Amino acid sequence: MIVEGAEKVNVDSKTLHTMLGPKKFIPDKIYPTDEVGIVNGLAWTSVGGEMLRIEVSSMKGNGNLQLTGHLGDVMKESARAAVSYIRSQADRFGIDKDFYKNKDIHIHVPEGAVPKDGPSAGITMATAIYSELTGKKVRSDVAMTGEITLRGNVLPIGGLREKTMAAFKYGIKTVIIPKENVSDLYEVEEVVKENINFIAAETFDDVLKVAIEE
Repeated sequence: MIVEGAEKVNVDSKTLHTMLGPKKFIPDKIYPTDEVGIVNGLAWTSVGGEMLRIEVSSMKGNGNLQLTGHLGDVMKESARAAVSYIRSQADRFGIDKDFYKNKDIHIHVPEGAVPKDGPSAGITMATAIYSELTGKKVRSDVAMTGEITLRGNVLPIGGLREKTMAAFKYGIKTVIIPKENVSDLYEVEEVVKENINFIAAETFDDVLKVAIEE
């Protein structure tokens, strides 16, 4: 515009779109409503933390487990461990104990072009499966990270600082972390600790108390 002869160019909200074109980046944000079978997980990547929305759907079938989203072997094992734990506690959770025979379960982690691996999404997948099979909604303002065992214990994870920064960026208000990671909170940025309520979980029951909308 200067080259064409304009003496002065005003850049404001009205002219910015014309100059730069349409928006290329969509602001990160959480889903506005609580939903069944969708849980906010947290992941570590080489370029920082990221939030993973893990989705679970079930349908009539023969007990098949489908895993999609470019998952690595360790993450697939975590998914199977989560299903086994939910199955072992079906009576206590009020879930049809034969769901593994008469339902197909599909676990999907969006952004399928991005490779994902590691055990730290264990409690996230278990929560999504629980939610889908009970019909209970999961709080959309809660995120979580932690490995799950076949006995329902929550094991520690790595990359807590990066993961909590991702939660803060998305506007998450509550983050569930393994009890054994509480000492790692000293590494977390002060602005994150000021805006997020951290809940320490030792067992899967601790996770449900916070994440499930009653």
